Parts: sequence; structure tokens; C-alpha cells
Amino acid sequence: MKVLIIGGVAGGATAAARLRRLDESAEIVVLERTGYVSYANCGLPYYVGGVIADREELTLQSPESFKSRFNVDVRVLTEAVSIDRAAKTVHVRSLAGGGEYDESYDKLILSPGAKAFVPDTPGVDSPLCLRLRTVEDALAMRERAVKGGRAVVVGGGFIGLEAAENLIHAGMDVTLLQRSEQVLPPLDWDMACEIHSHLREKGVDLRFHASVESYEETAGGLRVHVKGCGPIDCAFAVVAVGVTPDTALARAAGLELGPKGSIMTDAHMRTSDPDIYAVGDAVAVKNFVTGAAGLTPLAGPANKQGRIAADNICGIASEYRGTQGSTVIKLFDMTAAVTGLNEKAAKAAGINYSRVYGYWGHHAGYYPGAESMTVKTLFDPDTGRILGAQITGGAGVDKRIDVLAAAIRSGLTSADLAELELAYAPPYSSAKDPVNMTGFMIENVRAGIVKQFFWDDVAGLPRDGSVTLLDVRSEKEYAAGHIDGAVNIPLDELRSRLGELDPAKPVYVNCYSGMRSYIACRILMGSSFGEVYNLAGGWRFYEAVTRGRRDTEHHPCGESK
Repeated sequence: MKVLIIGGVAGGATAAARLRRLDESAEIVVLERTGYVSYANCGLPYYVGGVIADREELTLQSPESFKSRFNVDVRVLTEAVSIDRAAKTVHVRSLAGGGEYDESYDKLILSPGAKAFVPDTPGVDSPLCLRLRTVEDALAMRERAVKGGRAVVVGGGFIGLEAAENLIHAGMDVTLLQRSEQVLPPLDWDMACEIHSHLREKGVDLRFHASVESYEETAGGLRVHVKGCGPIDCAFAVVAVGVTPDTALARAAGLELGPKGSIMTDAHMRTSDPDIYAVGDAVAVKNFVTGAAGLTPLAGPANKQGRIAADNICGIASEYRGTQGSTVIKLFDMTAAVTGLNEKAAKAAGINYSRVYGYWGHHAGYYPGAESMTVKTLFDPDTGRILGAQITGGAGVDKRIDVLAAAIRSGLTSADLAELELAYAPPYSSAKDPVNMTGFMIENVRAGIVKQFFWDDVAGLPRDGSVTLLDVRSEKEYAAGHIDGAVNIPLDELRSRLGELDPAKPVYVNCYSGMRSYIACRILMGSSFGEVYNLAGGWRFYEAVTRGRRDTEHHPCGESK
């Protein structure tokens, strides 16, 4: 059997190695358009910033190592030009001057990946408008970054943010332009607000509602013209406004395509041609929660798909059951992570959901060094099934998002989260881990033990005396800032001061994080107060998002306040 693989990196290289482990006699050929067949794509920004100092560390396998270890024929700087499905051949062009030829196959695996989306902006073809998709891109960016100056990063997704952080590490000043009002679209806007503040604290000149009109080369570098804003002079720009599946080859071959031109496959990673498989960023995948087809360009799914394609070619009936988009990103001293659905996705899919917010330390508070995290969890209010989670904070975020990702994959409910037995010692967690606490909170909401209101409900609450806004923090906390119209009765004084409140009026309670106000709600509900609501996420989260709303208002220059 001869298997031809177009594209290396995550999906193609994984498929090649798995094929060899399963079939020692197969002939395996990998065609890779760049000069590197298997490299740490996700590590490229860290080479730019000097965190990864040795460029050799980016290369996981070379053509020589693939040949010696796996007996795989890897040809770099080699481009697949077209596929002849009837003849089962691929027309190949050597980019190193080796001419053109046809390569036959019994089975073909397409792993072309995604390419940087380049908008049709005047001047974007300038050599000073850089991308960050390949090793060659990273080498070129690092060479320019060490010279210092200002860089403009266009786009606040994962690549744009990692580029911004690492360009600052390299000693540059960074302006980040984002067309919308938030970075990291997989997060909901409210959860992104803390990231915005953190980026500014670390020196990123973060601008929203900023649309680039053109790029202009100057004697000193590059001038970026932003709609409604004065020009920004810089050494270079990083264009990171998203990726698009690189599927021209599949389209020309007549394979079935899906959303945004992606390649459609079945669960075995087989395309509409039974002898052609496809894996990685170019493939449409099923959302594990909604079942809808879409694009999720992540290394984890690509690696799994490469393995599954190899299994099926070798007679092992493996299946890819979908993705939930689990991902994590380091942003200076902060970590942000997401898995499953956010609110935007749940609404688009017509899924009924509710939400809870928690704020906890990553280990026991009495043990030194605890770092806090904000956990937002979406759930089905009828069944308690976990639909999605987003976490921002310091240490421990990655651990909790992984547990919640496993919970979603396993179909666990909030009751299951409450019962999970997770490892505990003071330096690592609390006896009631944040994951357990999430389960407790959801179960309380579902059982009616507590009713919630949210940050986006506060502005609409009447201030005419028909309801009571109650703040149960300390007097000092209240004096430092509070919800307009709220009265202050510290929690430990509440029982003795119940006579100051009217039990006939709905009471909306808040504290700093939601914990003291939950206790206050239970006191009130046990004392003949009928309608009592707890502010989800507390004053801390409310203040963060309301400050974020002010910071992302549109201004003539596209800058934040």
C-alpha cells in the first residue's frame, strides 16, 4: 500500500508516524510546501519573543529523522499542484528547482492546514506587513523585532495576542487594533473585560473599533492608517485577522466542501472520495455540543484526526466524534481558557441555557500564594448538563478547564461536578475545588435555593423605592464603590437589622464575589422575604464589566479611555 500525504505539521506528520507504527510495509510519502515538515506551530510566537531562544527547538522532526526513525519519505519545499482522482495521482512541483512530476497513491491524506486571511487592504502586500503561520514567518519577525521600535498588531485573536505579548518581551512597543469591542472571540464579552485591563497594565496600547484603511511604507518603516484615527507609525505590522482553510486543491479535485470552503469528511476522516482522507485546520468538524459543522483550527483536533485517518486506512475503525473547542492562552501573568459553548454560540444554536459565575483561589486560601480565577459556566437549566465554561485568572486555570472539558465530553451534569472526587492538598487546591463549587452553585440555582440576577440586569432595576438593592459588604468596601441606589447592611449585622428592610419588596443582594450575598439571600428567604435575588459574580465582576463597557466605547480616534 502506498499512502501519499499532502502537508505535514500536526495532522499530516501524526498520520505518517501512526501509519508506520501500524504497517511496516507501507510506502509513505509526505509532501510539504514549506521548509519544515513537523514543527511547533504553537511555539512560534514564543520564538519571536525570545522565550524559546534556539530556533532548533521549534523543529520536532526533520526529513532525515522521519526517514531514519519511521522510514517515511518526506519532501520539503514540494508543492502538490493538482489531484487526478481517476488516475490516483498527484501532480507535484519542486520549489527547490527539482521540476515537476506525478506521484501515485493508493490512499491520499490531505493536511493542507489553514492560511492567514489577508484582507484586501491597500498596502497589505508590503514586506512590512508580516504574518505568523510558519517557521519562516517567525524567523523573519524575530529578526525585525530585536531591532526595537513600535509594532502594530492587527487582530485580537489568539495569534494576535500571543504576538503582542511576545513583541513586548522582545523589547518593542505594541499597539493592538481590534475592529470589534473585545479580544478573544471564543470568550463572551464580559469575560474578556478582565483581559482588556490586564493587557493595558502590561503596556499594550489596546484600541477597539479600529479598522485599518491602508498601509503605507515610509522612510522609517510603515504607517498604518486607521479609520477615524490619525496614522500610526511603526517598524512593521502583524496582520492576524484570522485564518481560512487552504482548500484550493480539494476544490479543484471536486471534493465535497462545507462551511467557509472547508473539506467535508465523515467520522472516519474520509472525504467524498473513499480513497482520500482529510485532517486538520482545513476540515469541517462537528461541534460536540450542538452537532453543527464548523471550523475549529486547533492543534489537538488535528493530531487526533491524523491518527484516526491512519487507523482507518489500516483497517481500525476509529471515529472522530467532534470538537468542543477546548483551548488555553497565556497573556503575560494571566491565563484565559474556554471549552464548549459560549453565550453567542448557544444563542445561535437555539439552545436553552443559564449561567453561573464563581470567583475562587486556585488553592487553599490559608496557604501562601493563592491566585484567583473567574469561572463562568453555561448549563442546561432543565437537566444540569454542562454546556460550556470560560475561565480567566492566574495559576490553576488550565487544570480546571481540563476537568470541565472532560465533563462536557462525558455528558456530566452539575450534580456530577458536585460529586467529583478531585485531588486535594493545600498547595494545590481546596477541599471543595472550584469545579465542585461550580456544581454546588448550579444545583442551588436549579433547586430554587437561590435566585440570580446578572450584571446586565442592574441598570434596568428601578430606583423608585419599589425594590431594595442591598449591599452586604463591609462599610469600608461599600464606601470604596457600590451599585447606585444600594443600601449597606454588612452580612454579620443582617439578622439584627432585618427590621430596616421591607419584606414585601423584592430584594437584590450583592457582595464582593457572590458568596456573602448568597448567605444573605438564605437569611432573607428564611425570614419571610419573598423575592430575593443574588448578584451572580458579585460587585467585583459587575464593576469589571461596567468599567469594560466604558473602556470600549467608540471614540473618534478608535482609542480606549
